[in-house]
Amino acid sequence: MAEIVNLRLARKAKRRAEGEAVATTNRAKFGATKAERTKLALETNRRDRTLDGAKRAD
Repeated sequence: MAEIVNLRLARKAKRRAEGEAVATTNRAKFGATKAERTKLALETNRRDRTLDGAKRAD
């Protein structure tokens, strides 16, 4: 015999899991401290300057 599943509870569990996935993404995207964002911006700028300086002139 098949297992009886309460669809209301299954839908709620699915919605909770989807919400948690979105929350995890948002924490990674927006959860950085100001110091971390500043550090990342400085590293990005330094990398871009290094790459621009290494370009060949046509």
